Amino acid sequence: MSDRSPVVRRAAEIAYETVGAADGMEKGVLIGDAQDAPNLAIRRFTLDPGATVPEHTNEIEHEQYVLAGEYVVGIDDEEYVVSKGDSLFIPAGTVHWYRNEGDTEGAFICAVPAGDDEIELLEARD
Repeated sequence: MSDRSPVVRRAAEIAYETVGAADGMEKGVLIGDAQDAPNLAIRRFTLDPGATVPEHTNEIEHEQYVLAGEYVVGIDDEEYVVSKGDSLFIPAGTVHWYRNEGDTEGAFICAVPAGDDEIELLEARD
């Protein structure tokens, strides 16, 4: 039996913040370190119409589930148009980026291993 207590967070409790390197992206941590979650962090991201997130890598893997909208995800040298209900696995160290070309907001859930993550922005490719 765990010595941790269950946690229920209401939508109104989630604070969203602008993602610094991105243009038009916000992140809210649904469950994470602050809730004493030992293994995973679950985050919700939104992509405004016209949003762009530059090419980058993460030190940790990402599992994502698209909640709303339709947007482009670049993974390595491939582009994928994703929409509600689609799922993605982005291995640690994989180059990826996002672009919302539509006129509606995109949103996705991202689950990652608990702990620190180093993000490396890459130079724009011509």
